[in-house]
Amino acid sequence: MRATGRFGVFSGRASISQASGGTRPLVIAIHGGTYTSAYFDVDGHSLLDQAERNGITAIAIDRYGYGKTPFIDDMSILGQAALLSGALNDVWTQYRADANGVVLIGHSIGAAIALGVAGNPGELPLLGIAVSGIGVRTPAAHSAMWNSLPDLPTVEMPAAVKDQLMFGPPGSFDPAVAAASHATDAPVPKAELIDIVGGWQAQAAAICSSVRVPVHYRQAEQDRLWIVDKDEVEAFARRFSAAPRVDAAMIRNTGHCMELHAVGPALQLQQLGFALQCAVERPSSGDGT
Repeated sequence: MRATGRFGVFSGRASISQASGGTRPLVIAIHGGTYTSAYFDVDGHSLLDQAERNGITAIAIDRYGYGKTPFIDDMSILGQAALLSGALNDVWTQYRADANGVVLIGHSIGAAIALGVAGNPGELPLLGIAVSGIGVRTPAAHSAMWNSLPDLPTVEMPAAVKDQLMFGPPGSFDPAVAAASHATDAPVPKAELIDIVGGWQAQAAAICSSVRVPVHYRQAEQDRLWIVDKDEVEAFARRFSAAPRVDAAMIRNTGHCMELHAVGPALQLQQLGFALQCAVERPSSGDGT
């Protein structure tokens, strides 16, 4: 069953499964910058459709400052993560059904924020986290580029710029999908753009080393927002020193928004399979925690 509306304090969209069984996760998807929750629901590349077909309830939220979700005072990555943990626990309480915990799926800035939540989940019954489109080092020019943006709370990124930054080489994606993705565009809070090329890079090691659940990590070979090579991906994976297991890989011939590329459906199936595995590996205690 598909639903749009409010999920706790968040606007967003969901695929609510009617499947039963206490070894299923509740998946909560957290989008990146310049997109809304609709990023996870582009026709033919919809994580929500994939979840529905696999009997998983999945909720894609609009992060703070997106859709109808309000801004908060501290829009930095850790500022958002600090409030998100408790707010997502409210979503869990409302939509848990007979799931035995939560798996977060995060992309880009949303991945950084999701990792902040995973490092300090509070009462959120976190089973695992799957992230994509995130690294540590960015091209040197990006810091100056983001810091030179107008002194406004949000920034509109032109569609042509997004196509250049978010997509990989010709043949790795369908241009019609790139065009369709612009229906999910949104102004981006400037604070998080500044933070992803500054604070995040200084804090990433401490955040990742605090994650104590299984991690699934995928990075695009042709990502134009991060410095990417085999060594970078392996170094990022090693930061999860407290995680019980880490599945990390670079995906070849694809760009930053992997979910919208030809490889997207395969990536989503990997992430949902990981979520199902996390739910099986942690038997329910009987109270959903």
